[in-house]
Amino acid sequence: MEQGSPGVVLKRHGLEAYFRRSRNDTALKRRVGRFLSDTELLNRQGARPRIVWRVIVGENWHESWRRFIKPRRVGKAFWVTPPWLTPAKFRSRQVITIEPGLAFGTGTHATTRGCMECIEQAAAALRDRGFTALDVGTGAGILAIAMVKLGAKQVWAIDSDPVALKVARENLRANNALARVHLSGSKLGAIRRRFPVVVANLTAETIVELAAALEKKVSAKGFLILSGILSQKVDTIMRRFHERFRVVRQKRGREWATLLLQRK
Repeated sequence: MEQGSPGVVLKRHGLEAYFRRSRNDTALKRRVGRFLSDTELLNRQGARPRIVWRVIVGENWHESWRRFIKPRRVGKAFWVTPPWLTPAKFRSRQVITIEPGLAFGTGTHATTRGCMECIEQAAAALRDRGFTALDVGTGAGILAIAMVKLGAKQVWAIDSDPVALKVARENLRANNALARVHLSGSKLGAIRRRFPVVVANLTAETIVELAAALEKKVSAKGFLILSGILSQKVDTIMRRFHERFRVVRQKRGREWATLLLQRK
């Protein structure tokens, strides 16, 4: 980037740096070569770096990124797919259509997948009596959609980000879930009722900050699903909630953890 690259991609055994073509390409190659030689002298480790230059043909990048987005199975209940693709086989799975956009939550991240699997388990335990739910930090709305598709009568979904609320509304509408979801920018403390299922896919620090308010929102023997937690911070979260909740499940995905708790 010091040499003028507007984009650098780190890879396991090297990196890719992109440059705009110009009349000074020859001078740029010499400059980059000197830069890497100087870096090699400072580092004094490993083999001499091999430099490969190639011209990238012009492409409609706004559209071409779509080929990297594929339908994904999540848990036992769902396909998560972008709107321009249809999963080949539905079988017994339900389809959630999510537009990959600015808001967090498209089913690919370990925390979203962990929450969806825990929602499945909680919904199965509540299937006979139906349930209401609260989604704190709804993002793209995927967790609210999942809960509606698994039998939630009503879901309260809140987020402080106006962009997230706009994206969530579009996704809820695309999945025929808007009628059963109360979507708003309300603060957690403004919600005056309790729920059999509460989901908070945030960060460990935010969860600790909101812990007292989250506890109040879970009804007797209700479920609390917490995610966005780095593995090394799981014990901190468990200590904060252990008095009133028991651990039903702990789902690990890479460096992330998701907790399914049940009120004692």
